[in-house]
Parts: sequence; C-alpha cells; structure tokens
Amino acid sequence: QVQLVESGGGLVQAGGSLRLSCAASGRTFSSYAAVGWFRQAPGKEREFVAAINCVGLFSTNYADSVKGRFTISRDNAKNTVYLQMNSLKPEDTAVYYCAAGRSRSERSEEYNYWGQGTQVTVSS
Repeated sequence: QVQLVESGGGLVQAGGSLRLSCAASGRTFSSYAAVGWFRQAPGKEREFVAAINCVGLFSTNYADSVKGRFTISRDNAKNTVYLQMNSLKPEDTAVYYCAAGRSRSERSEEYNYWGQGTQVTVSS
C-alpha cells in the first residue's frame, strides 16, 4: 500500500504560479499505472485536473480548463509527482488531491489511493 502526501499549496494572486508535490512512501509509483491530480472547490464535486503514466512513456492528459497552464511531471528517483500551475485564476481555488491508480483516467473511481489534499487559494 502506498501513502501519498501533497504539499506546495498556498495563497497566490491571480496570474501567479504554484508547484504542488505528491510524495509517495510505502511503495513506489512504478507499482501503479498512473498518478492523477484532482481538485474540489467548496460546494462542488471533485474534478479531474491531470494525470501521468507511472512507467514507460511520460504520457499525460489534462482537463480542458487547465490545458496550457498546468504541467504534470514525475521524478522516479524522488518518487514524487509534481503539478506546476501557472497563470492561476480565482476559479482554480480548491483543495488539490493526488491519487495513484490503475489507469490514466479522468474518473476518480480508477484511483485506489489518495492523499489528504493541499489547499490552493487564488485571490483576484
């Protein structure tokens, strides 16, 4: 079983940047097919943000709302997945979660293990 810990959240002005980290312990990310980032804003359902393969090619996919602004990457040596967020908007405000699962899917049901989340707040 893997434990996931997110970090890097905080308060930033619109147009600013943050880099989130998802560190794994217990098992390496290579034990799973993919790692995804999801987010949940107050009063809204959890939504997909981005995902990356854990082995082989660094294939990625993104939600339309973040394409061109967010970049997901992984560092196998550090057993960490990152989410670089640029040109942040107030609507990006949410708790961001990373998750490890069996496919690079936009469906949260495909992910078995979840972190506790990190708060991102973007002020206008």
